Amino acid sequence: MKGFVQDIEGLAVKNDEFRRVLYTAKHCQLVVMALKPKEEIGAEVHKLDQFFRVEEGTGEAVLNGVRTPIRAGFAVLVPAGANHNIINTGSVPLKLYTLYAPPNHRDGVVHHTRADAEKDDEHFDGKTTE
Repeated sequence: MKGFVQDIEGLAVKNDEFRRVLYTAKHCQLVVMALKPKEEIGAEVHKLDQFFRVEEGTGEAVLNGVRTPIRAGFAVLVPAGANHNIINTGSVPLKLYTLYAPPNHRDGVVHHTRADAEKDDEHFDGKTTE
């Protein structure tokens, strides 16, 4: 079967990696993330659109300087060009998944920690999951 059909909430909640690319299509990419208490993605700007969905925990979405509290069930849509950050403001891991459109990371990449992600200069290389 082509495509991705799985329990994304369950996968996001079970994930303990800072970043794990689950599936890469030609025009979008599915990634699960886990932020430790007080950890953040880090302020960034993409030339692509990005969607986040929080499955567990509490945090803050920062879009162009505007801070908004987020928790399980919240969605955040970041349009291309927006300076953004997701921060875990709670005392337990913030579990979420994100969609990049188009893809942003190399298919299958796993970054165990934010430090690993910052050391790895990887970017989407055009190769999809299927």
